Amino acid sequence: MALDLSFLAGTFLSLLNGIPLALQLAAISTIAGGMLAFGLALMRVSGRWWLDGPAQIYIFIFRGTPLLVQIYIIYYGLSQFETLRYSFVWPFLREAYWCAVIALSLNTAAYSAEIIRGGLISVPAGQVEAARACGMSNTMLFQRIVLPLALRQMLPAYSNEVILMAKSTALASTITLMEITGIAAKLISASYRPVEVFICAGAIYLAINFILARLFTGLEYLVTPERRTPSTTSCVPETRKECHV
Repeated sequence: MALDLSFLAGTFLSLLNGIPLALQLAAISTIAGGMLAFGLALMRVSGRWWLDGPAQIYIFIFRGTPLLVQIYIIYYGLSQFETLRYSFVWPFLREAYWCAVIALSLNTAAYSAEIIRGGLISVPAGQVEAARACGMSNTMLFQRIVLPLALRQMLPAYSNEVILMAKSTALASTITLMEITGIAAKLISASYRPVEVFICAGAIYLAINFILARLFTGLEYLVTPERRTPSTTSCVPETRKECHV
């Protein structure tokens, strides 16, 4: 089957209109979910059962159920409660946009919390003890020792979660939001040409995630000093050979 290049070009331009909404959903959800995840991670490492227990239950529920189901429950299910329909949150819950943001934020918080927790517990105990021996307060210890080391450990895994969140915005199309996949579904219903439309949509998602991956690679480079230190090798004078780095 030959591809219609003119149709591909027109489809690609149409799908570009959905990029701002997709990026907006991903950015807001990642920021909100990240803040919630940080609190959950602190609850997990607190050592207090009454904090750790609720955090574990939250993480179990949102990691154990599909994101699509969570979106449907928030968008379609919460409207069944009359108390919510007459509360101050209803102006938000009746909008598909905010329902998608809430669902995406709650979902990514569960995954990100475990990533952050893994980074926090990976900090060597010896460095923490050395900092305490130097007289550091708990706040200074967390800011100067624990957090920087944990960030280096968790950044690669967290970059994967952000990329997954960018792709998960496609599910927002199931509740009428016209982001990239929503526009693609509309074009398919009008043209009956799913192959060309999804090729263009896939190319756009691929480009977005490539940019995100490169940004996180640069961030990893910035927060990892040893990667910025040029490697050196010693020369052997007797051989009179050049040293190659």
